[in-house]
Amino acid sequence: MTTPAPSRPRRRVGPTRQAITNSFGTDPRLVGSEPDYRFTLANERTYLAWIRTALALAAGGLGTITVIDTFYGQELLGLMLLGLSFITAATSYRRWSANERSIRLERPLPPSILPQVMTIGTALVAIAASVLVIVGKL
Repeated sequence: MTTPAPSRPRRRVGPTRQAITNSFGTDPRLVGSEPDYRFTLANERTYLAWIRTALALAAGGLGTITVIDTFYGQELLGLMLLGLSFITAATSYRRWSANERSIRLERPLPPSILPQVMTIGTALVAIAASVLVIVGKL
């Protein structure tokens, strides 16, 4: 007969962490059981990849607004990139949280609209950039 693995004691949540948790919703690490660490690390790597993407979009948007002077409509293009950056950063935390909760409760991972939003947003930025280049050459 096998004995169940001992469960880890719940971490105590301090006042600073509690304030942050209240801002973003319930901490998903406080539900269910501790999963295999590989799943948690894979979920974190995916989250960090989305954050890097948001950071690159923000850098591109700020660079477009401040560095490029001769490009017609650079403000519009830069604001589009900054908006896509904000949406990516804001949505990626919710995705990480939902995935972490599902992993800990041994449920299927919830569907995410983030890849679809990124695809549509990137296509719109590319179309806008192409139109602005054409209009600027006229």
